[in-house]
Amino acid sequence: MSLINGTVTFQRKVTADLIAEYLRARILDGTFAPSTSINEVQLAAQLEISRGPVREAVQRLVQEGLLVSTRNRGTSVVELGPEDIEDVYTARAAIEREAGRLVLQGDTTELTGQLDALLARMFHALENDKWQDVATADLKFHQTIVQATGSPRLERMFSTLAAETLLCLREFQNVFERKETILEQHRRLRDFIQARDEDGYLAEIEWHLKNSVVTLEAARKQRDS
Repeated sequence: MSLINGTVTFQRKVTADLIAEYLRARILDGTFAPSTSINEVQLAAQLEISRGPVREAVQRLVQEGLLVSTRNRGTSVVELGPEDIEDVYTARAAIEREAGRLVLQGDTTELTGQLDALLARMFHALENDKWQDVATADLKFHQTIVQATGSPRLERMFSTLAAETLLCLREFQNVFERKETILEQHRRLRDFIQARDEDGYLAEIEWHLKNSVVTLEAARKQRDS
């Protein structure tokens, strides 16, 4: 895929994966704002490809929760309300609690090292006010813990929430007064994992995700005021 004179063009080897990746990126970077209508015919014409791969890509993003398809209204970019944000984090809490239990049954040395590297990425992004990178590192931190369980199903379930979570995390830059707050919260999770303290980790991840809902709701209100 290449961008020429502001027009997206695809090489011959076009797949629904590439189109889904393009749409996902445009949604997450705000190019396609919430409630924006996605017209498959127009999109196929814009990208100079057949409608089939576009339709498949759109359906994938509907399954991911980034697009919503409504009868007689077509397909549009999802707009997450307070109930949606709470639901995303409730689902995440169920997955991440179980992931924590499984991970803390074994050696956490390698995982701790991976989390340290992500904390360094997060610190660098915060220092440079690169909030999209902060959000990506935040999500990767949690995803890495889930991946460490070795359960492909837990990982797959978490992945279905990943894109919606990134939409939520875009609000963080509007609410945190201290950058250290983000690092402090994730360092505590890392420390409980290093210490293999299951009770401490489970209590912390429960608080962390519930606090995220409160934080995001505050960001939403601030944005709308």
